[in-house]
Amino acid sequence: MKETLHAVRQGSGAPGRQYEYLILTVRPDESVPVAYQRLREHAEYGKWELERSRLYMGGGRQYWMRRRVLRVERTLDVF
Repeated sequence: MKETLHAVRQGSGAPGRQYEYLILTVRPDESVPVAYQRLREHAEYGKWELERSRLYMGGGRQYWMRRRVLRVERTLDVF
């Protein structure tokens, strides 16, 4: 199983929200239950959500997961 983390991009859902994307690629010879377990672990511990999944001819699969990047604003001015 191959995992690729992409840079922050502008989300298509709402303007101003930034998302980080993780793409999981599963080869045809790998088992699907192991891939689902990996997706559950990312969702539970990494706070990722499944955005898209794709099944290719031949049995390969790709899963796109995303999570929102929270921008922290400074609330205290120190002089």
